Amino acid sequence: MVEMIEVDGVPTLFAPSTGRTAAGLIFRVGQADETLPLHGITHLVEHLALHDSGLSDYHYNGETASVYTHFHLRGSESDVVGYLGKVCDGLADLPMHRLETEKEILRTESRTRGGTSALPLWRYGAQGYGLPSYPEWGLARLRPEDLRWWVENYFTRENAVLWIAGDRVPDGLRLRLRPGVRRPVPKPTSALPQTPAWYTGDDTSVVFSAVVRRSTAASVYSGVLERELFRDLRQEGGYSYAASTSCDPRGDGYATVSAYADALPEKQDAVLGGFVDVLARLRHGTIDPAGVTAVQNKSLENLNHPEIEAARLPGHALNLLTGQRNLTVDELRAELSAVTVAQVHAVAVEAYDTALLQTPCRTTADWAGFAAAPTSSECEADGRRYAHREDGEVALVIGPDAASIVREHSCSTVHYADCAAMMSWPDGARRLIGNDGIVLHLEPAMWAMPYQEIGALDAGVGPARHLPQPARDPASIPRPAAAPPAAAPPADGAGNVGEIIAIVLLGLVAAGLGLLTLLGVVVGIASGGAEALDWAFLGCMAVFTAMFATPVVMLLRRRRRRR
Repeated sequence: MVEMIEVDGVPTLFAPSTGRTAAGLIFRVGQADETLPLHGITHLVEHLALHDSGLSDYHYNGETASVYTHFHLRGSESDVVGYLGKVCDGLADLPMHRLETEKEILRTESRTRGGTSALPLWRYGAQGYGLPSYPEWGLARLRPEDLRWWVENYFTRENAVLWIAGDRVPDGLRLRLRPGVRRPVPKPTSALPQTPAWYTGDDTSVVFSAVVRRSTAASVYSGVLERELFRDLRQEGGYSYAASTSCDPRGDGYATVSAYADALPEKQDAVLGGFVDVLARLRHGTIDPAGVTAVQNKSLENLNHPEIEAARLPGHALNLLTGQRNLTVDELRAELSAVTVAQVHAVAVEAYDTALLQTPCRTTADWAGFAAAPTSSECEADGRRYAHREDGEVALVIGPDAASIVREHSCSTVHYADCAAMMSWPDGARRLIGNDGIVLHLEPAMWAMPYQEIGALDAGVGPARHLPQPARDPASIPRPAAAPPAAAPPADGAGNVGEIIAIVLLGLVAAGLGLLTLLGVVVGIASGGAEALDWAFLGCMAVFTAMFATPVVMLLRRRRRRR
């Protein structure tokens, strides 16, 4: 049985276990609590707090997730006392002399860890639960006072839970943490106008996520979905090698069901089609009762492990931190056994209706009734309009409240009040990232705009959300292609002299013809009145006058434009 006690005011969950003692200290703070300009601060605090743990013979580690940070180890009782004591001491007085070194370690870790899933970004945007999709851009700007503020507000006694699996609570264990308050999990945001939705990813996989109410039936649905995907895509179709699912609590009464299937480039369409067919089949209620029973039996079998209570302690601690219900093993057995096909079907409907699907490159899912996730904004900013120096169909709009880059059938608009962060380079380049994930990248040399407009962007977003970037190699900065040299105007010589001669001669002829026409009119009227005029002759004379006068006017206008 799990026992609830306290250690130095920190709620503590204890369960008996054989072998070396295992323990973990979990804080209710993670990446979803950050903002994009501070992204990486929790991970950096974790690294600094662990620095003085040094080399040891026991296994220890730290983990920064979306809504929690976990320091855990397995070792002797004295190891537990020493490790957790050093973690708390490190949090009380972070080793700031290690600040720049740990930043470099985190940057290296990010490069070796590989790419992160884009699903959170597309579902939640550039905030809250969407931040795990982004690099830890905040590292460069973080200062010691930022870290101290973060620790004082989040790494506190009331915002922590300790769990211990062993013979007993080790003697001498102390958790010297400052007082604080329990922090609720962040409220989820949305970057999706409607679901189910899809977006195009890489050419190696199909990935799916759905948000459903957290329940035992949801975990059974996840298992059933994995069985169906594996059977259709691996065993029967031979399209995929791996097909897997997971069901992870979000901390607010909901869980994220995720599924993955890999695909060779030549089998992308088959994998996508088979994947969607499985989702639709479960949604429509075509669920094999034997598959549900198999998932239930496997889960029930896992509960028969002799140290199952100890194994469930980290999950219990997270539930306690986030205010979620903790089931005993007997209660969980009863709920697993009671899950019906109808309940799994209800979860399948909920999952399909909230689905977000990453399709392979060059494929879509609109044929299956999925809506395309937005890649552009609905409206453009209201402000001054500037032309692109190379593409006449693209325009930049900078207004007092927002900025846009407008193309023929789309636009990218970021409102300053909803700008998650703005990356800025010394050469003037700016990249505005909206809370909805829309990105507006501006290269000043490519736009026919006054440079002071960059200052308008800086002031609109505000310094708290700026992410200064290092100087770029001048050769990598985009610039307009060199225009062909314009023809030089004729020098004051033959060209100008020729024009002047032409103007004079043509002007004289035009004037002479005009004068003859006028004399004809005067003589005709004097000799016999208007009835005596030869209108045919006069009309011809007027036409000839215009023919010689028109080039004179054009040449004079060209000379005026040159000036």
